[in-house]
Amino acid sequence: MTTPDLPRLIAFYRDVVGFELTYRFPDEGAPEFVALRLGSSELGLAANPEAGRPADSHRWELCVYADDCDAAVGALRRGGATVTEEPVDQSWGERSARVTDPDGNRLLVLARL
Repeated sequence: MTTPDLPRLIAFYRDVVGFELTYRFPDEGAPEFVALRLGSSELGLAANPEAGRPADSHRWELCVYADDCDAAVGALRRGGATVTEEPVDQSWGERSARVTDPDGNRLLVLARL
């Protein structure tokens, strides 16, 4: 995922979502690329000053499972996410909510009921 503000997204995904920083390039100075891990999933973030905001119609969203959907959404909101769909129980046995990160990228937050 590219971003015009890499330090901001690193902080959001590490400190708010709970990803672990596993790789950083370069080692010194301002980062140009980082790899983050959450469980067995990895996310790459790259600096791109020309990156625009995501379009209104998305073809993807990052899906993150939480133990408690409501608590996760509260933490995301306090950490700078915008909640676009409040938590709701789904017929397939999960509670779901949608948020956007500080760049406007979509995250689907799920918890099993």
